[in-house]
Amino acid sequence: MQKTIPVRSLKLGMHVVLPLSWLKHPFLKNHFTISTRTEIDRIIEFGFKDVVIDLDKGIGDEASTVPETSPPATWAPEALMTTELREAINDRKLEPEKKARVVYTSSLQIMEKLLENPTAENITEVKKGIAEIVDLIISDTETSNSLLMITSHDFYTYTHSVNVGVYSIMIAKAYFSNLDAHDMHELGAGFFLHDIGKVRISPAIINKNGKLDAEEMAVMKTHPVHGYDILSETEHLTEECRVIVMQHHERSNGSGYPKSLRGEEIHSYGRICSMADVYDALVSDRSYQQKRTTYEALKLMKETLIDHFTLDLFGKLVMLFER
Repeated sequence: MQKTIPVRSLKLGMHVVLPLSWLKHPFLKNHFTISTRTEIDRIIEFGFKDVVIDLDKGIGDEASTVPETSPPATWAPEALMTTELREAINDRKLEPEKKARVVYTSSLQIMEKLLENPTAENITEVKKGIAEIVDLIISDTETSNSLLMITSHDFYTYTHSVNVGVYSIMIAKAYFSNLDAHDMHELGAGFFLHDIGKVRISPAIINKNGKLDAEEMAVMKTHPVHGYDILSETEHLTEECRVIVMQHHERSNGSGYPKSLRGEEIHSYGRICSMADVYDALVSDRSYQQKRTTYEALKLMKETLIDHFTLDLFGKLVMLFER
């Protein structure tokens, strides 16, 4: 039996039946059981007002026993790398826009789960997925360009992590003339995991509905060191990850943190992630800031923040959106 309900009534455990054709929505299948909050968010963001649920395959809207939370406390590592992601990446016949939507949605799910439980096993599994995404971005320009067009900007930590990961890999691809001189898989891991230290920051600070006060900001500024500690404890602290996690809030004019590095003291890997991080923050919705368009964000970065970056790297960021 099927029933139509408002999308705002969706819950984990419901089996949804989407009304559009396979190529016109961001999911690999037209019908599936909702397993994460990310899937609900993506259905809402896509613009559906109502959705059909199959009561024979999932729970109904009267159910109240399924918790409205994100992932459970623990995850089997093999569950982090979704079948849909692997199939999409390896399907050479899949249209670039459709492939990009599957890759992006799956990446959100992976990062959401990882940030709930950043164990050594889970980081190992996630890095395998990131390596495949890196290879896709490097080899498939059409899908990469489509990824730029579908990024969400709700500023959940996991959404921001994926956005910065995608932007940073694309900037690195454009910036480094000899990609073989760099371990692009570890670079991708560093870019996607740059904010992993936020899991040790109080949710009250991470999710505050407004600007942080001085004391809260001081706590927030410890997240690069927390990220360093997590990767060290889990034995995933490669040189690329160390640089990116520790330097993604450094600024060329010395105004950044945690070490107030200047100019060439900041590694190119750190500068790439720093710039992508700022751009994504500017185009994202926040309680105290309306999101900007790409043009508005790039204009602001050029006119008032350019001393935070280097001109050559900023040029590569601009080029991403001129295609």
